[in-house]
Amino acid sequence: MTKKHPTYNNAWHALALARVMLGFIFLWTFLDKAIGLGFATAADKAWINGGSPTAGFLTNGVNPDSPFAGLFGSLAGYVTVDWLFMLGMLGIGLALIAGIGLRIAAAAGTVLLVMLWASKIPLTNNPVVDEHLIYAAMLWVFALSRREWGLTDWWLSQDFVKKNKWLW
Repeated sequence: MTKKHPTYNNAWHALALARVMLGFIFLWTFLDKAIGLGFATAADKAWINGGSPTAGFLTNGVNPDSPFAGLFGSLAGYVTVDWLFMLGMLGIGLALIAGIGLRIAAAAGTVLLVMLWASKIPLTNNPVVDEHLIYAAMLWVFALSRREWGLTDWWLSQDFVKKNKWLW
């Protein structure tokens, strides 16, 4: 058996911390848009008060020079888009924080984050990569790596998870 470097476990703990922190970014977005915590969303614009969690970004936040500006603008105001976005933010955030269902979270999060990236091109600070693509890559790192600080053991012991390996 090979001897592990002394920082081996520290690296897994650091990765777990990064996973939880990224989960909090998604969960915070959900909470702020749902109840209007006053950071990115004022209380009167909150989802529970009849506001659309996506309309503001889709009408004002998309780069007008993006080749996809028309597509994203056409999605503004649809209830289905709001529900998909909010369920995605909640589900991805909770999965990352709990350390379960990370493959689903990585797949859904990648779709969401690549769409956000596409809405911003051409990018202003780097011609190819921004934080959305970094977050998407990290979702896959979390999904495919050792899991610390989570409910993984409990999750993997569930019969429905054992029968559906894609839920790992």
